[in-house]
Amino acid sequence: MSMSRRQRTRAVRGVQYGLLALVVAAAAFGANWGEIRRAFFDLDVAQAQFPDIITTALVNTVVYTLLGFGFGLALGLILALMRLSSVPPYRWLATAYIEFFRGVPALLVFIALGFGVPIAFQVVINQYVTVMLALGLVGAAYMAETIRAGIQAVPKGQVEAARSLGMSQGRAMRSIVIPQAFRIVLPPLTNELILLTKDSSLVYLLGLSLGQYELAKFGRDALNENRSLTPILVAGLCYLIITLPLGHLVRRLEARTAKAR
Repeated sequence: MSMSRRQRTRAVRGVQYGLLALVVAAAAFGANWGEIRRAFFDLDVAQAQFPDIITTALVNTVVYTLLGFGFGLALGLILALMRLSSVPPYRWLATAYIEFFRGVPALLVFIALGFGVPIAFQVVINQYVTVMLALGLVGAAYMAETIRAGIQAVPKGQVEAARSLGMSQGRAMRSIVIPQAFRIVLPPLTNELILLTKDSSLVYLLGLSLGQYELAKFGRDALNENRSLTPILVAGLCYLIITLPLGHLVRRLEARTAKAR
């Protein structure tokens, strides 16, 4: 007797639930929970990370991220306007920059700015400036394309209306186009902020003093000291303290944008 489509769907779903239950049962009965607790959930090791992981590592991670994001946003706006310029050399320069920094790993940018530039030019660059430049240069390449898409999404009729009222092209761009474009691109820009938060873990390459540690470096050193993965888990939870509210904000902004449209 052949089954109906609904019956087949229920049967497939039942098999999937059964397989999931078998996997969970095998993990529950086959795992060494004592060893897992010692490796990941050692409360004494976790307690030893506080308050330094909050007052130093978490704060530094936020500072590094905001520095990179602020610089990247300003540079990204300039690059987006250059990409839309009627002057061909501006478009060529912006395109070359964006393609280069989107194709080069952020790791190499940190190494170049942290070690290559000081050696080549015999200069000493402040740690925070190096982080701001490294994160910002990479982030700007992505934010520029996001902002450009937002500017192009603004109806051209609004620019034409502004020009008919006597506004110059520059004033219409500043007063009409860019504010609307930023409302459109706020969700993807917030996603870029989350990515930069995670990319800030590359700061460890620069060689940090204790007061400059960010979350990944703090967790790594604590791992070496305690021979336990608990500090890495604690550092991961601290990252979630930053990224989960931002993710919630992205969803709220996307819902508001969809509703407005």
